[in-house]
Amino acid sequence: MGILFTKLFSSLFGNKEVRILVLGLDNAGKTTILYRLQMGEVVSTIPTIGFNVETVQYNNIKFQIWDLGGQTSIRPYWRCYFPNTQAIVYVVDSSDTDRLVTAKEEFHAILEEEELKGALVLVFANKQDLPSALDAAAITEALELHKIKNRQWSIFKTSAIKGEGLFEGFDWLSNTLKAGGG
Repeated sequence: MGILFTKLFSSLFGNKEVRILVLGLDNAGKTTILYRLQMGEVVSTIPTIGFNVETVQYNNIKFQIWDLGGQTSIRPYWRCYFPNTQAIVYVVDSSDTDRLVTAKEEFHAILEEEELKGALVLVFANKQDLPSALDAAAITEALELHKIKNRQWSIFKTSAIKGEGLFEGFDWLSNTLKAGGG
């Protein structure tokens, strides 16, 4: 009976599958966000060498989320994961002002990639729980988000540790995807 209900529910409401890349510099909070979304709690993480991939069901969309390591030596390999990606979640450590220029450069390099030209962009201004965190407006300016003219994007203040802002961001993403974006 459970399988029948699942099939009926999926046929009535759809069960779209979406491939998402979670990108950003090392120590931005990408893996913490991934497991916060998947398990609903903070888990102890170590720097990601390579990738983590998990499936998260949210608002009738099955998100296949690829969390890629952000160390300098790993970033050139991000492009191996670009094909068939519908959305990019770019995570910024809002308190790491020393590396905002690097975060901006990496972000705009991603936006130039042909294989990602149709991808939606969701920016998480993470670590808002820290006293030195810049707000979303300052991160928007630092990343020069106003220069993005050819795709849909949005930014959300988040704290992966506290779980704040993540679901608002994924609400925007799922609603935009359902409306035909991405």
